[in-house]
Amino acid sequence: MTKISNHVKEDINKTAYPKCCLSVVVPCYNEENYLERCLDHLMQIKDESLELQVIIVDDASQDNSLEIANKVASRSNEITVLKHDKNLGKGAALQTGFTHATGDFIAIQDADLEYDPCDLKRMLIPLRNNKADVVFGSRFLSGGVHRVLYFWHYMANKLLTLLSNMFTDLNLTDMETCYKVFRREIVQRIELNEKRFGIEPELVAKVAQLRPRIYEMGISYHGRTYEEGKKIGLKDAFRALYCILRYNAHKAPIPIQFIFYLFIGGIAAVSNLLLFFAFINTNISVNFAAPAAFLVAAIVNYILCVLVLFRHKAQWKTIPEIGMYFLVVIIVAWFDLAVTKVLISFSWSYLSAKSVATMSALTFNFIGRRYFVFKESVVNDW
Repeated sequence: MTKISNHVKEDINKTAYPKCCLSVVVPCYNEENYLERCLDHLMQIKDESLELQVIIVDDASQDNSLEIANKVASRSNEITVLKHDKNLGKGAALQTGFTHATGDFIAIQDADLEYDPCDLKRMLIPLRNNKADVVFGSRFLSGGVHRVLYFWHYMANKLLTLLSNMFTDLNLTDMETCYKVFRREIVQRIELNEKRFGIEPELVAKVAQLRPRIYEMGISYHGRTYEEGKKIGLKDAFRALYCILRYNAHKAPIPIQFIFYLFIGGIAAVSNLLLFFAFINTNISVNFAAPAAFLVAAIVNYILCVLVLFRHKAQWKTIPEIGMYFLVVIIVAWFDLAVTKVLISFSWSYLSAKSVATMSALTFNFIGRRYFVFKESVVNDW
């Protein structure tokens, strides 16, 4: 890690910017070998037009990280040290730091020196030029130095980024990047839930839903090995996948939602078919078997929609929502019965008739739930 080079200073200083403050949140857990150097490099980026507010959040470190943070903070009134009494995770540390930030912009800086603070100053340029509201750093766009490390980490990162992009309709190259810089009013309006490394896909999802002006810039990367203290692991990759689905599905583009709904609808459709044939085999009439099987499948469908796809926090709170749900169920149930009976009257087998009716009802179910029962307006305040 070196000081800011002359050519970087020249590029940054070509435009005279009004004075602003950058709040940098530094989550820290057992980083006694890197923390002081990280803070030294971070403080170098301030100049006559850029003030810094550095917020260190010690996440119940078991080494000397907290003592080092307090020592450095005692030398500068620009550094604040906060601490958790128990280890909660990076996401929790960021949430604590975000609530205490008062600068014009907020950035994230890991304490492990994998990222170069010089890049933060470059990332501020589109924000200070009022061209961007959020800037993400990308380890895969830069021509700068990159330490060569784990191939499968790289592949997992690319796959998670691809899935995230499919749901957010963004074209990021590095969703899991630590370096994210926001206008303060954006990040402080987001309600965050993830306590560990799932905070990265959650942040991307919830920022994307606000539809601000998002830019991406190449950054350098000095990755660590596990022997050197790297903490993220396989279970965090699976958590990231879960977070992509949980926080994006209800706002994803319609084609992606429909594909996802097919899995939910498929489970409900199988329930519908099995119950229908169970009723038929006990000599119950089609007039009862079809709507009864459909009703049970509709309940399964609704529960899965609430938990996974449209609004995972939806509850039976309003009469219009309850009424609209049952109206959609009744209309689609009638359609399911009508198609089944018509096809049987044309000498179709029970299996063929019910299968076609079920698939048709699946499509109408999606339309009804997406546009009438669980409809959500697009938030676009930027």
